[in-house]
Amino acid sequence: MTFRNSAIQLLASTVAVATIGIGSAQAAEKFNLSPDTSNRIRAEKDEAAIKTISPSFKFVQKGKFTVAINPWDPPVATYATDAKTVVGTDPEIAQLLADSFGLELDLVPVAWEDWPLGVSSGKYDAVISNVTVTEERKEKFDFSTYRNDVLGFYVKADSKITAIKEPKDVAGLKVITGAGTNQEKIILEWDRENVAAGLKPIEVQYYDDRAAADLAIQSGRADVEFNPNATLAYSASIKGSTKLVGTVSGGWPIAAEIAVTTKKGAGLADAVTLALNDLIKNGKYGEVLKRWNLTSEATAESKTNPPGLPKSGS
Repeated sequence: MTFRNSAIQLLASTVAVATIGIGSAQAAEKFNLSPDTSNRIRAEKDEAAIKTISPSFKFVQKGKFTVAINPWDPPVATYATDAKTVVGTDPEIAQLLADSFGLELDLVPVAWEDWPLGVSSGKYDAVISNVTVTEERKEKFDFSTYRNDVLGFYVKADSKITAIKEPKDVAGLKVITGAGTNQEKIILEWDRENVAAGLKPIEVQYYDDRAAADLAIQSGRADVEFNPNATLAYSASIKGSTKLVGTVSGGWPIAAEIAVTTKKGAGLADAVTLALNDLIKNGKYGEVLKRWNLTSEATAESKTNPPGLPKSGS
């Protein structure tokens, strides 16, 4: 069963007005959500990476690294307390790469659906916004991996659910996930397996609003949320109202990776990969992930265009 409950969303928005100040204060104490970017972790110019950039590649703006980003959720990318500056793991990875290329960073907030055309048309040099490598996307884009794609199952802090490791563990549960996402594909496949095995079906729920999803979990209208681990772990650490009960790869049953995305054949991907590997070696990369509590998603090596998630039906 699928649905979007407008009434719940409206109620959640009302509740959010009373709680957002507390949540923001807690977040500011635990994570740096200041618009002051002078304290970002910085890197030295990487001459080897610069030399790897194809002579045919031209940056969108002279002297700048123009990066599209979707400020969707902390700690990956969100707006700072001034509601304008974008902060989080991805903005800081972008900063490290700009430093490595000896360029100024120009971070451009965009809607998720707008980045593919922007990168393809040359409007942006790259997108760094939690993009998963897929075989379909590789037809139009090049990838330089920088994080493992991990999805998490989160339940109410006092829930009797203690572990979700395989499809049968979610049989009969009300599960929140994102429409049109890899996690939706996974949970629907788990549901098919369960139904085929004679188990109770899953009730899948979709919410466009973060507060509505939170309210659904806390009120018992939903049993579990299955979405990117990074954002749910952040929320759990700030609010303490949910807990992790299981993780799977974003590409279940195969591994999935998050990557810096550039135009196919533009001549920048190998340089980005080299810069990322140098940042991994010198520890700057690790510092950024530690700062945003994402060390568990760290990759040991950046790769250019590794195998991606298969196309639907393949």
